[in-house]
Amino acid sequence: MIVPMKKVSVVALNSKRREAVKTLRSLGLLHLEALTGRGEELSKLRSLHSAAETAYSILEEFKAPKNAGAGFRLTDGQLQTKVDGIIAKGERKKACYEAIAQAAAELERFSKWGDLDPEDFSYLAGRGVYLSLYEIPADAYAALPESLTTIRIGGDKSQTRFLLVGGGTRQRPREMPPEAVSVADPRASITGLNREIDGLKKEIADIEGALKSEASYRGEIASYRKRLAGDIEFETVCTGMGDNAAEGGNPAALAWLSGFVPAEDVGAIKDAAAREHWALAVRDPSEDDPVPTKLKNNRLVSLIYPLTDFLETVPGYTEFDISGWFLLFFCVFFGMIFGDAGYGVLLTAIAGGGIIQAVSKGKKAPPVLKMLMLLSLATVAWGTVTCTWFGIPTEALPAFLRAVSVKALSNATAALSPDMNTWVKQNLQIFCFVLALLQLSIAHIKCIVRSVSQRNLKVFGDLGQLLMLIGMFNVVLVFVVSKTRFALSPVCLGMVAGGFVLSFVFANYAGNILQSILESCKNIISVLLGVINVFSDIVSYIRLWAVGLAGSAISSTINQMAGPTLGGFLIFLGILLLVFGHGLNIFLNVLSVLVHGVRLNTLEFSSHLGMAWSGIAYRPFREGETAQS
Repeated sequence: MIVPMKKVSVVALNSKRREAVKTLRSLGLLHLEALTGRGEELSKLRSLHSAAETAYSILEEFKAPKNAGAGFRLTDGQLQTKVDGIIAKGERKKACYEAIAQAAAELERFSKWGDLDPEDFSYLAGRGVYLSLYEIPADAYAALPESLTTIRIGGDKSQTRFLLVGGGTRQRPREMPPEAVSVADPRASITGLNREIDGLKKEIADIEGALKSEASYRGEIASYRKRLAGDIEFETVCTGMGDNAAEGGNPAALAWLSGFVPAEDVGAIKDAAAREHWALAVRDPSEDDPVPTKLKNNRLVSLIYPLTDFLETVPGYTEFDISGWFLLFFCVFFGMIFGDAGYGVLLTAIAGGGIIQAVSKGKKAPPVLKMLMLLSLATVAWGTVTCTWFGIPTEALPAFLRAVSVKALSNATAALSPDMNTWVKQNLQIFCFVLALLQLSIAHIKCIVRSVSQRNLKVFGDLGQLLMLIGMFNVVLVFVVSKTRFALSPVCLGMVAGGFVLSFVFANYAGNILQSILESCKNIISVLLGVINVFSDIVSYIRLWAVGLAGSAISSTINQMAGPTLGGFLIFLGILLLVFGHGLNIFLNVLSVLVHGVRLNTLEFSSHLGMAWSGIAYRPFREGETAQS
């Protein structure tokens, strides 16, 4: 469920604003509205935090030794000195790489000129002999005027490189043809450039050695960075509070801030207000308020949180909490997409091993492992139903595995004859469409219940959407599954037509039926396409069968490739192929789940619920966390 929220405004003496902020932070209940901090102290903290971030990122490429940081703790001042030193080393290392790149470019530029030394040029210039570098097309070099004194350095069929000897100047002679291109003098000789590069590489190695020794402080710097983030948040809140303080100072001036608190926790805020002598205003949020969303579910439903946190999907405060339905259908989708009981057993073992290891260390099992265990069991269940085990042909499986499978969906049945194969394939497609009908119907029933509770005539529009869905289910079975097994039902077609009329009239209802109809007329194209979208949304669920079938085909192909090698001296190669092939298939299945299994919940299901996932996660202002920016 989505926890009801209250909007709370706290007013305290301006002179006590820091004490008030500390108290609110210790309570850890108030989700603050956006604040804009100001002041030199905040700027200084942000600069220090940015430096700590930079230093930490520099050290990330170096592995910290075991027991790093054990036995010593640095003060914040000492840590800042470390941070500054690490940044200086990192910047110098970057500068060295840039200098190497420049020297390498210079080497490339003069690789065909030989080991020219600019010091020689300077020596000759001091004695009145000026040398300039030129390139010219090979055929044009022979045609140079005799008045030009040149020294040919080298060249190829297309270009000639030469030195122009000037008696008193380095200016380009008037008689030099335009196709001759002047080349800038080298910065150093090739020998000097190579020496420079070697020196820079040595300096980089020394810097990296020094940084590697500093990696021991990475944990300390991470903690320092976190403390700074907390200080920034605190200072942002303190300086971002509204106030009516005069410039000259006013001991009676007030400061205030607003935020959101779960309705069940308002009592704690009231107690603090009475204790600290704050003025307090508590009210229900308005439609325009950016109310955060806090979800509260039982332990089973909460298993979906690692996935929704990873996806960063948060329902809006006025939207539905579909965590339970999300978990239920995601388990089904996961099992169908993986589709292999053997893979499910492997995943179960991985999840079980991780849970046992955590418990043996006296720790709580990570929620993600618990979720993986549930998903793995769903995979085992579906693979058992369809008699799919590591892509092994059903005739090679033990008889009891064939016996426990469901005949109408089993590969063992499909292997009996082409007709049975077609029958099973159609049954699997029907199962996908039944899932679509079930999940999308739940969406519209939830909308109907909400409209009824609000005494809103929009309920008839929601009912129309449900009727269209049910009627279109029959259309899908006829046109996608089989025209011989199913026939168009006049009743279902009537449901589609009647549902469309109800949706057209009431879908945009907001107190006036005529206005609702006009809104539908304005968007007539979208309204008409809505009927097609219902069809496409149902058909979209066939991806569960198609993706599962592709994974099964890959498993079978891997077995066929490895099979000939398992009975001879190439058995090691066969085992390697099996491990790699099935491992790759499992990885592809994970990607498929993220793409297809998640999509059906966050797009098809959610669109029928009218959800936009526009919520703001509830992050209270508290110690040790940076809830607000």
